[in-house]
Amino acid sequence: MKKNRQSFFLLILILIVSPVFSQTMSLEETLASFGGDAEFRWDPFFAAGTLVSGGNTASFASGREGEPGPVLFDHRDLMLLPLPYLENGSIRFPRDFVQNVNYAFIRPDENYISGFRIGAIVIDPGHGGRDPGAVSDHVVDGRTVTIMEKDITLRASLMLYVSLNRAFPDRQIVLTREGDSYLTPDERADIANSLSLAEDEIAIFVSVHANSSRNLNARGFEVWYLDPSQRRDLIDRSGHIGYDDVIPILNSMMEETIATESIMLANYLLNQMNDAVGDVSPNRGRKSENWRVVRNALMPSVLVELGFISNLEEALLLTDEAYLMKLSNALYKGIVDFVTFTERTGSAGAFQ
Repeated sequence: MKKNRQSFFLLILILIVSPVFSQTMSLEETLASFGGDAEFRWDPFFAAGTLVSGGNTASFASGREGEPGPVLFDHRDLMLLPLPYLENGSIRFPRDFVQNVNYAFIRPDENYISGFRIGAIVIDPGHGGRDPGAVSDHVVDGRTVTIMEKDITLRASLMLYVSLNRAFPDRQIVLTREGDSYLTPDERADIANSLSLAEDEIAIFVSVHANSSRNLNARGFEVWYLDPSQRRDLIDRSGHIGYDDVIPILNSMMEETIATESIMLANYLLNQMNDAVGDVSPNRGRKSENWRVVRNALMPSVLVELGFISNLEEALLLTDEAYLMKLSNALYKGIVDFVTFTERTGSAGAFQ
């Protein structure tokens, strides 16, 4: 994992936790203590929550009553606090937890920067070179036309690259390939993982593909993200000697954060694609799978399927420049939506 993203998790602030855990607050009381703009987001899959107030976030995995644990602030600082816990289906917040989170949100530190910035966007045109991807032959006006996935993905990605460069001249916009060249999934991920980023920056990874099926009636677009059950080593232990006990916790929290960000990125892309072409191509939704290129990109990552080249009607659409521009523009808008929201709130809208 890039050092800059690790720094969000490894700037560790250890507080002396009060031994008194009996005083707790309800969700309503906790939100009221932060003021009118406070929100709480809960992920039942991870049994984890995020408090949001004034652009600040505090994320945690729930524990047992009286159990201390790590609470992650604005994706960068970690505090050891008495954890919220579930009681009869409702979440309870230790008063010490609420007081410390309130203090962390309002502390007067002029050098502190909340949240993070999307410093790089990696666009990965699927397949290429000796790997054509999906290939379909269709008879059009009496002649056979061969359509290859690698050509469609490159054309769409180049369009997207131009739009992103125009919108974000101060960020790194990276193509894993610019022509008909072959790269392995590991090489594509390595390009993304090796980017040089500032301490408060992260990258996102979008791999562009076209689908195929033996069912020639299959049509539509979809977005895939890494199955949340997958676990990777995201932190280089050799660079953080002395943190043996806390690194597994941080690694798990980082994994959950990246999974949540990937889901949100997938949602933004799907919403824009649906608005752009949903009237002619079905929205097949968000799906999870252990795709190698997505698994090895150690950042928010998705794999987009633009449509089915095995379907004659959709294949003709995907070879049409105007239609491909619509799809490319939808991906552009979805990425912009993701960047705007994450940077405005300091989070990726976790647990919505």
